Amino acid sequence: MVAQISLFDIGRFVTSSHSAHPQPSQPRPGHPHPGQRHVRRRRTVRRTVYHMLGGEGHSDLLVKVVDAFLIALIVVNVAAVILESIEHLSIAHGPVFHAFDLASVAIFSLEYALRLWTAVEIDDPHFRHPVWGRLRWAVSPMAIVDLLSVLPFYLGIVVEIDLRAIRVLRVLRVFKLGRYSMAMNVMAAVARQEARSIGSVLFVMMVILVLTSSLIYLFEHRAQPHVFSDIPTSMWWAVVTLTTLGYGDMVPITPLGRLLGALTAILGVGMIALPAGVLASGFSEQMRIRREEYREAVEKALEDGSINRSERRLLDRTRRALQLSEEEASLILRHSVETGHVCPHCAKPLRGPHSHPEED
Repeated sequence: MVAQISLFDIGRFVTSSHSAHPQPSQPRPGHPHPGQRHVRRRRTVRRTVYHMLGGEGHSDLLVKVVDAFLIALIVVNVAAVILESIEHLSIAHGPVFHAFDLASVAIFSLEYALRLWTAVEIDDPHFRHPVWGRLRWAVSPMAIVDLLSVLPFYLGIVVEIDLRAIRVLRVLRVFKLGRYSMAMNVMAAVARQEARSIGSVLFVMMVILVLTSSLIYLFEHRAQPHVFSDIPTSMWWAVVTLTTLGYGDMVPITPLGRLLGALTAILGVGMIALPAGVLASGFSEQMRIRREEYREAVEKALEDGSINRSERRLLDRTRRALQLSEEEASLILRHSVETGHVCPHCAKPLRGPHSHPEED
């Protein structure tokens, strides 16, 4: 069993070993001096709020506390919506549910306003403009989710909306968890990466849906004019059969209709498997790309044969940004060390992937 080593352990080993063999500190060609690599932006109130909301990572204790509070509030909100749908609980504890909803809307509204205010602090030139930058942020997916989580409450004040619809729309707050979920972030990246493949699969499914609904209408309309009355109505049968659900509310009775139903059900098994295969391969490819990006960051940090404290912090931030586990990062780092960048005995940089300083 291969022993697990952490980023800190390897960095401490490499750095301490190099302290016994001092080398002149020269900036690498094309790279600024290590002390000048990361220029800290002036800490203002807006920048501090941006940092508290996780804009600069989620490693600080204060940021973790804010994240934990918002996650707990979202979960309790969804639970409250579910419990409020139970009639006797809604009657008995209606004022409590209403007060909690008011407090939640106030907190989520404040969060949205603060995120909109601090959007110009995002390290992207597209968001630097005080007006257009905030508008660009406002149309981003997570910003729309934040807005939809409080919009039903304000719409209920301005216009007349069924209270049940407002309660159900509050469930949209569960999508705010996507900001804190690694799985949802990875799946979103997979969806963007495989958009063309998913679009092709959906196009093929749409063609098959139209074809099968048209054929079943042709075969069954005369025998069951009230069941397969038109092609749009027959599409319900095609969807149910392609997904192999088979509710039984529309059943073909003619020989050709039954034959088409059997072929459609068999075809549906393969069609349902296609999107799953595309997503599975896309997920695997996305994780491979992220591991490769982290490996490149490790290779860059090991160019001088050592990992100092600032480089360790940078690698840790990179790992969290790429949403890799500490075990994966440790294996990548261990592999980079063992492939010849640093001698495991004297910690001197190696000139080639299989050479040793004593052999030169």
